[in-house]
Amino acid sequence: MPLKFKPIQFPQDEQAHDNIIEWWYFNGHLQDRAGNRYAFMDCLFKTDVKRCGIPFLSRLPVRTAYFAHSILSDIEKQESYPEVQNMVLASKDSFTRPLLFINYINPPFLDGYATSVIEETALFEYRVKTENFDLHLTATKKPLLESGRGMIEVCGKQSFYYSLTSLQVVGQIKIDKKFIEVTGRAWMDHQWADEGYPMDQWSWFSVQLENNIEIMCCEYIRGKDRAYLADIVYADGRQESFKNLKLTAGKEIFHSKKTNAKYPLNWQIEISEKDIKLDVTALLKNQEMVYGSISYWEGPSEISGAIGDKKVKGLGFIELAGYPSNYSNLKYAKDEFQKVAKDLLARLKKR
Repeated sequence: MPLKFKPIQFPQDEQAHDNIIEWWYFNGHLQDRAGNRYAFMDCLFKTDVKRCGIPFLSRLPVRTAYFAHSILSDIEKQESYPEVQNMVLASKDSFTRPLLFINYINPPFLDGYATSVIEETALFEYRVKTENFDLHLTATKKPLLESGRGMIEVCGKQSFYYSLTSLQVVGQIKIDKKFIEVTGRAWMDHQWADEGYPMDQWSWFSVQLENNIEIMCCEYIRGKDRAYLADIVYADGRQESFKNLKLTAGKEIFHSKKTNAKYPLNWQIEISEKDIKLDVTALLKNQEMVYGSISYWEGPSEISGAIGDKKVKGLGFIELAGYPSNYSNLKYAKDEFQKVAKDLLARLKKR
């Protein structure tokens, strides 16, 4: 059934919606006082378990389920610290405040738990906290309403979608039990739709250029159908949307030993109507988030190119989902069980 369009309103539509799938997503580039570079991603997913079409979720005795993924990347050391939380519990007071507030935990097993938070402390100002980072983000531009009105349609699928394309960041990250003060720039997406478990493929890019222009662009593939979207936010806050976009994958590939998926790590983005040509290169290789048959690659990138006759450069993020894989949900469940059992055995031996 098609979504019924209604204009997105703030702060009301920052809250949860009665749709099949919804997520709140943040990514960003950070650096410490010494100039060392890091990146982060954090995403909380909400789904209607009876309508989403994901087999292992549909058996749960609840209507709404949450799961959370985050990753902290040390660009200088080429190391990543992913957190894949298969099921999280939202607090009773989540989504009860005038501004967005979500407090959630991964149910404890051996070591207790760390509380995660997505909290809007003022309009378009957020605290995002996980076990590995605690960041405060402040938007410097008004929200981008994708496709001009905050609703997109790709290959027959509709979704409400807005972004905050430029957020200033201050806070802390934790690596090897050491807390590091950082600053940086981040991006936020919020999307909700009445679509079930997708068997589709998409390649998504966020771009933050040094000239204060931001771009969202993606290619969506469903069977033999392809759709393209691009949205630009200019330095003065103007926004434009385009459907004529060319994405070309390069030859550098990350071949996952875990899932057998192959992810292109360098790309070219062309938006001919604005004479934009950008080269996008991943800053790390192994950024795969393993989640059964919904595994994907998510990581920071650096960008160079031109807009007209002016050279530009910047930073961004790449998300590659639905790429062919031989990793099943059953295999994932077995691997997770073995990982927990191995951890438990190691702890018992230490006693």
